[in-house]
This record gives sequence, structure tokens and C-alpha cells, in this order.
Amino acid sequence: MSPIDSRAFRSVAGKFPSGVTVITTCSADGVVHGMTANGFVSVSLDPPLILVSVGEHTRTHEYLTVNERYSVSILGHQQKDVAVRFAGKPTDVAAPEFDWVDGHPFVPDAIGRLGCRIVDRHKAGDHTLFIGSVEHLDLRDGDLPLVFSSGQLFSPLERPLA
Repeated sequence: MSPIDSRAFRSVAGKFPSGVTVITTCSADGVVHGMTANGFVSVSLDPPLILVSVGEHTRTHEYLTVNERYSVSILGHQQKDVAVRFAGKPTDVAAPEFDWVDGHPFVPDAIGRLGCRIVDRHKAGDHTLFIGSVEHLDLRDGDLPLVFSSGQLFSPLERPLA
């Protein structure tokens, strides 16, 4: 069996659309660091657990290996600029003033927010899966999520699901 080409794997996996989140955590000196991520999964309802998959060569990974908490802000379809900013792409968008709830920093106007305490870490290839017990959640009704597929960010209003 021949090895799988990583670019081909990324192209195939990228055909599966996913929502877009910003994962935030704090450095030791209390500075909030965030990254755009679509590697987010609900794991369990009882107890409520989620996981985020973070590449081991990212600054966020470095912080999450020593931190006990992280926050997930689920972006709405009008927050492309926020996703681009936290993906580290060139942009004129300034870092937001985070909304703090129960010690968790969230992106303002996110349509869903989950604050978690890390309960487990699993190395998986070049990523680590950070499993979090949900300590806080809230939802803003009436907005559609921002979607990522085939390397592009889009609103469900821009591309019909057919």
C-alpha cells in the first residue's frame, strides 16, 4: 500500500463542510491568544464534553499543553473577517475586546460559546485532541454559522446546499 499524499488527503477531507470557531486560551501572563479552527467536535452529552484538534506546531497548542481551560466561540456567517484575523492572515481587522464570562474569553457576537476545563489530552499524529468539560455555554438564536469547505469560508446564504 502506497503512502497517502497529505495534500490529497487535505483536499478530500476538505470537501466535508464544517462550522468555524475561534479557540481562545490565555498565556501565563494573562494575554488572550486565539486561533481559527474547524477541528471542533461534540463528544458527549452526559457529561457535556467537546474536543478541539490543534496542530502541535501552533502557539495555541503550546498554551493548551500547560493551561487548564479553553473557550470556543462559534462564528456567525457575518464574521468572516474575524475568522481571517485569527487564522493569522493579513488583515486590517484589529484584535477584538473579548467578552469575559466566568473567566473565559469569547469573541464578541459569536453565535455560540462554550467555556471548558481540559479533562484529557490525546496525541493524534501531528495534532493533539484537547477534551474539555463544558463549564459555560450560551447561544444567540437567529443567526447562521460561518462555514468552511474546500479551503473557503462562506455563508450558507452564499452557497445553496444542493
